[in-house]
Parts: sequence; C-alpha cells; structure tokens
Amino acid sequence: MNKIIKLEDIEAEVYYKNIRNINLRISPPEGKVRISAPFRTTTKTIYKFACSKLSWIKKKRRMILESTSESLQYINDETHFFMGEKYKLRIQKNNALTEVKLINNEIVLQVPDEADSSKRQSILQDWYHLQLEMIIPPLISKWESIMNVSVRRFSIRRMKTRWGSCTPKSRCIRFNLELVKRAPECIEYIVVHELVHLLEASHNNKFKSLMDRFYPNWKLYRRELRSLQIKA
Repeated sequence: MNKIIKLEDIEAEVYYKNIRNINLRISPPEGKVRISAPFRTTTKTIYKFACSKLSWIKKKRRMILESTSESLQYINDETHFFMGEKYKLRIQKNNALTEVKLINNEIVLQVPDEADSSKRQSILQDWYHLQLEMIIPPLISKWESIMNVSVRRFSIRRMKTRWGSCTPKSRCIRFNLELVKRAPECIEYIVVHELVHLLEASHNNKFKSLMDRFYPNWKLYRRELRSLQIKA
C-alpha cells in the first residue's frame, strides 16, 4: 500500500516495489517527491533515509520549479497555478476580446487568433495581477484591525528575491505577483509578516514574538515558501 510522509512542509509519496534499495525521485513540473522502497521496509527507515536527503530535495525542487517557470509556453494542457491549486491551461482562439476564466480545473484563456505566447503570457499575468489586487485588501483590512496599524499604500510587482517588502516609515507595502499562485495561507502569512514590520522593522526576537502571537503557524508557511525560489 502506498503512503504519504511529511518532510517538514514537503509531502513525499512512498511506493513499495520488488526492489533492493530505496530510491528517491523529484518529478517536474511541480517538484513532486516520490520514494520507491522494497516491500517490508519500515516507515522509520524510509523517513530516516528521506531526511538525510532533505537538503538535496529542497535544492532539486527549487531547480525544477525555476526551470518550469522559465519554460512555460502558454499552450493547451500546460500546468499553471492559482491560489495553491493546479489548473490546465485551455486556449480558445478567434475571440475579438481577451478574457480569462476559471472553469472547473482549467484556466480558460480567450484570445485573438494572432495572439502569440508572449501575448498570452501578458494576458494571463494581467489577470493574475487583478486577482491579487482583489485578494490583498480584505486581508490588509482584517490585520490592520487586529494589530492596530495602518497601511498607507500597497502595490503588486514582479520581484526576484522577495515575496513582500515593507517601508515602515512610509507605511508602504509591496507584494510579489507570484504570491497569487500560492496557497491562501501563504498569502495571508506574507500580509501578516509585512504588517508586523509596522510594529517592528527588523527580524529580531520581538518580531518573531509578534508573529507567534498573531499567526502561530507562520513558520510552516515560511518553510513552504522558502522551499520555492524566493525567500520571505
């Protein structure tokens, strides 16, 4: 019988086979971790083996996710993410107007017939931007009230090294557009993280104590985001 084991915030699928040794594989495009083990191998043995490879697993997953992001062609059946869920891209041509819709497990991209991959990417990125613009304000409002702080302005942009940033003096916050692809809990974690900086600018013990108080599972979501290519 197959099973799932947890390696910090990473799930690994375990398969039992008629083999001699434990094998580990990281599969694109999502960086899934699959472990093949001989029949009768104990869970403890498998877990110990996987933990010994955890640094390599994280590095390999980052490489796969980076490579997948760079190689997107915006064609039918390609995997894209929204709010932590996987969707297949469906291209519908011959449309006078451009539009993006979520239909079941698909992101349906309606485009003119002449729209190339660059144009499709631009249309989808604009849609992502619009979605995050709607997701962020209610979270800011919620946590402003809880923390008794005030955000003057927020913006959304593409960032290579951060999921978010805050300038306490101006009370301005910036969010990485890539957040829209992550789970809602991860998005909320970044909102809380940046708002806490309005109370404590540095990542010192006071900051960590405030995070523990306001968002107790914050370290779990930080690990999840750090398992990808951008740090927060």
